[in-house]
Amino acid sequence: MTRHAIFPGASLLLGLALLSGCASTSHYAGPDYSAFKESRPASILVLPPLNTSPDVDASLSMLSQVTYPLAESGYYVVPVTLANETFRQNGLTTPDDIHQLPIDKLRKIFGADAALYINVTQYGTSYKIISSETRVTADGELIDLRNGRSLWKGHATASSAEGDNNNNNGLVGMLVKALINQIADSINDKGHTIAGVTSFRLLAASTAGGLLYGPRSPKYLKEGGPDH
Repeated sequence: MTRHAIFPGASLLLGLALLSGCASTSHYAGPDYSAFKESRPASILVLPPLNTSPDVDASLSMLSQVTYPLAESGYYVVPVTLANETFRQNGLTTPDDIHQLPIDKLRKIFGADAALYINVTQYGTSYKIISSETRVTADGELIDLRNGRSLWKGHATASSAEGDNNNNNGLVGMLVKALINQIADSINDKGHTIAGVTSFRLLAASTAGGLLYGPRSPKYLKEGGPDH
C-alpha cells in the first residue's frame, strides 16, 4: 500500500481541481437527489473499484484516493484497509466478486448505511502523435445498504493534458516532448496523482454532480446553494 498511499499534497491538488475548467470535468447532467435526501446516509463502505482499463494498478490506486473527498464531504468512511482484509479473510480477493455480494450481507458485516461502487474505465498514459496524456476516468454509484435503492450516480475524468497548448511548438519538438512525458509519467506513476483529481471531481460535495454533504459537515442539510 506504500506506493499508493494518499499523497501529502492532496489538499493543494484538490484545490487545483476546483480551479480547472468545466470542459475537463464530466458529470451526469442534473443528478436526481430525491432518494439521497430521503436516505441521508452517514457512513459509507467503499468497495474495491472495478477496473475495465488496461492498467492493473487502476483499482488499488483509485481505492486509495476516495476516502479524502468522502471524509471532507462529511461522511464516516469504513477504513479501506479494514474492509479489504475482511474480504480477503472471507476468500474474496477480486473486485468483481466483491461487487456481487448481497447488500444485506455488506450491511451486516460492516454496518454502513451505503456502499460506493466505482468502475475505473480509463487509467494511465497514452502517446498520441504530438502529445502524451495521462488520463483517469471513473463512474460511481452509491447504493443504500438498508433497502438497495440507488442514491446517486456520477462520472468524472481528469487529464494531465488539461491546459496544454501545443500551438506554439514545432512538430519535432512536440513529438520529443510527448515521448519524454510518456516515459516520465510511466516511471512516476502519474496516473495515481490524476486519480486523486478524478476521485475528488467524482465524489466531493463541493463539485457539481458530486455527493450531497454528510452529517459531519457544517453544510449538512443546506442544499440549494452554489454547490447543488
